[in-house]
Amino acid sequence: MLIEDVKLIELPKLMDTRGNLSFAEQNSHIPFEIQRTYWIYDVPGGENRGGHAYKSTSEFIIAISGGFDVTVDDGKQKKTFTLNRSYYGLYIPKGLWRTMENFSTNSLALEFADTKYDRNDYVDEYNEFLKMKSNGEI
Repeated sequence: MLIEDVKLIELPKLMDTRGNLSFAEQNSHIPFEIQRTYWIYDVPGGENRGGHAYKSTSEFIIAISGGFDVTVDDGKQKKTFTLNRSYYGLYIPKGLWRTMENFSTNSLALEFADTKYDRNDYVDEYNEFLKMKSNGEI
């Protein structure tokens, strides 16, 4: 996969004087069937999350509260997306390196994945990621 395959997707936003509502549906806004949902919160100032690639997992990330940056890397190009609105989600296909940083106070990242958790799906070393990309393994 390449940087061009990463998509920032605007989600429906229903505005109301009582408060707004947004939603995301699998196989529609989220371009896959959801197998796992998790969230990241209470990230201490200055800390990063991610710093890995997945061999077979695609993700969809929403900043439910606060904001943070997601940098995606295909081994040749990098692009940073700022997520700070709960009506946008970032689709990251498998085979791309991702790092999350610059978390604001009380930020909450909601993530959906198209696979169940499998520790063996992670590529944690950047040089190994580059090697796997150049060999066409991911």
